[in-house]
Amino acid sequence: MITQKEIADMCGVSTSTISNILNGKLKVSEATRQRVLEVVRKTGYQPNYFAQGMRKQKTNIIGIITEDLIQFSSPPIIERIMAYCEDMNYRTILVNMRMYDKWLNTWYEDEKKLQSVLQPAIQELLSIKVDGIIYVAGHGRIINCFPDDFKVPAMVVYSYSKSSKFTSVVIDDEKGGYDMTRYLISRGHRKIGVIAGTADNMHTQKRCLGYQKALYEDGILYNPDWIRYGDWQRESGYQGCGQLLNEGVTAIFCMNDDMAAGVYDYLYEHGMKAGEDISIAGYDNMEISKYLKPALTTNEIPFSEIGTKSAEIMIRSLMEESEDNESAEVVRIPCQIIERDSVRDLK
Repeated sequence: MITQKEIADMCGVSTSTISNILNGKLKVSEATRQRVLEVVRKTGYQPNYFAQGMRKQKTNIIGIITEDLIQFSSPPIIERIMAYCEDMNYRTILVNMRMYDKWLNTWYEDEKKLQSVLQPAIQELLSIKVDGIIYVAGHGRIINCFPDDFKVPAMVVYSYSKSSKFTSVVIDDEKGGYDMTRYLISRGHRKIGVIAGTADNMHTQKRCLGYQKALYEDGILYNPDWIRYGDWQRESGYQGCGQLLNEGVTAIFCMNDDMAAGVYDYLYEHGMKAGEDISIAGYDNMEISKYLKPALTTNEIPFSEIGTKSAEIMIRSLMEESEDNESAEVVRIPCQIIERDSVRDLK
């Protein structure tokens, strides 16, 4: 097997420089870093992570725990975490708890069920001596993941850590609801209906708060009859559409694209068309949104950015070798409106 010293000789640098680059420490120029990484790729060099871990109590391995890979948000977040870690010469180990597969939607508020799967997952990763753990949730809520005295750096992604000792990286749902409402107002709409998710859901609550804030700032009186709560499924969009049309709204803001598709179903059955008879906006920018006719204006959730930012924060904390979590924070990543053809200008 080729050694770090041999790579150092080939690159004309010291072994400490090779070590810094392979350990992700940013103490060299980008040109040197790329030159060394190219030699590493060509020679097929593989560090002995476990031997290194015994010498310096570090393995350059980051554990990822996900609630369930079937959740549409999880794969893109995890892929970018892995990609960033790979670029920084960290390996990743993924543990899929399969919570939805085991208990469908019955486990959200069941702490016993969550901990029965989470604790073995954590112990498995700690036994491998990972340097840090990233918990990727399936939907937004407050989660009791790690105790304050947890042994390694840890963080929560796509949800909020119950303990303020750990950083949380989330989408900015309130701003997302605000921005989409402001967009509809800018197109001349003042009677804006909402088909929300379940009433007790954190994404729903924060997006509704942003919606109300935008109305208030423009002097539009909030009307609770303009909000209909669904269950994130297409059928609830269909049901909510008829109710909101009876309220005389000129635009409907759906809190996910599946429910927006249900609105399109209702309009089609009743001889109406999105973007002409009534304006429709969605949320998520799922694949279906660009294939609806007309294509759906929606709010894109930056899953890739969430994953990259999470990995960046984790690796930075490992490089700084912080002994505490004083820098823990809630990092909110904004969404981006994707403008298509489903919103009519009333100006």
